[in-house]
Amino acid sequence: MLKGKNVLVAGGTGFVGINLIQRLLSLEANVRATIHHKPPVIHNDKIEYLTCDLLNMNDCHAAVKDMDYIFMCAANTSGAAVMAKTPLVHVTPNIIMNSQILEAAYFAKVQKFIFISSSVVYPPSGEKPVTENDLILDDDPYDTYFGAAWMKRYSEILCRLYSEKLKNPLPTVVVRPANIYGPYDDFDYATSHVMAATIRKVIERQNPIQVWGTGNDIRDLIYIDDFIEALILASEKITTYDPLNIASGKGYSIKQLLEMTMEIDHYKDATIIYDSSKPSMIPIRLFDTKKAKELLHFKATTSMTEGIEKTIKWYKSNINQH
Repeated sequence: MLKGKNVLVAGGTGFVGINLIQRLLSLEANVRATIHHKPPVIHNDKIEYLTCDLLNMNDCHAAVKDMDYIFMCAANTSGAAVMAKTPLVHVTPNIIMNSQILEAAYFAKVQKFIFISSSVVYPPSGEKPVTENDLILDDDPYDTYFGAAWMKRYSEILCRLYSEKLKNPLPTVVVRPANIYGPYDDFDYATSHVMAATIRKVIERQNPIQVWGTGNDIRDLIYIDDFIEALILASEKITTYDPLNIASGKGYSIKQLLEMTMEIDHYKDATIIYDSSKPSMIPIRLFDTKKAKELLHFKATTSMTEGIEKTIKWYKSNINQH
């Protein structure tokens, strides 16, 4: 369906944006991608790179002009450490970017707008896998994610507004991914998420390996290729605001992920220090994936060991470039 379509990837130098661009090129879409501070990573004459600041409304209008589909991958993101110290870094810039790009897309009469939300929007759920209906706005999210979660919640409400409440609606697609990992992930310790940080620590043979928290927090992780597949399917099959969990449907403790990574990379004799004084973000987060199976016929196919192995191989090949 995307073949020959004009598709904007907002955030063309980020983890998801880079992988999405590669997939869109294989689908023969006409790709435009926004870049800001970082230079392009994927070099191809078929990509139109546009240097712009999505905090500037004029730049937003320029970015969406003549586009059929918009994938909103641009965001201020960071890991647990940054979020714990400076929670506002996730709030104001993202609200401005999301609201402005939506407004620009609406007046440009874009066919469809795809927004990447987050699992942090959900309130605490314990060991119960969250369904899409478990987002109840009366229930606060985890306190450590309060700012980021309400920013994503508000952005989802904006998507619903444009999709359902206006005279000439703009169809919006909202996905709520589990923790995504894989090639082109952010491996900077200051801003990386758990899997990227774990892989880097193991590859660098850190000893001791220091882990925030007890190591017992449980996460669902999805390999980037699987996530991109689901994202493309959602852009094709979903026609209005109807949020979807995109996840593997399996949970692993931080301790298990570290042990798996060490085994795959043959690192056997490290001392592991779990620092329970550091912030633990969410004790457990599991996903119900039935809706994605029903609507998209999607199921993640990359096992955790296969995904870690592929990511390690990519990182070792690209360590000097990225």
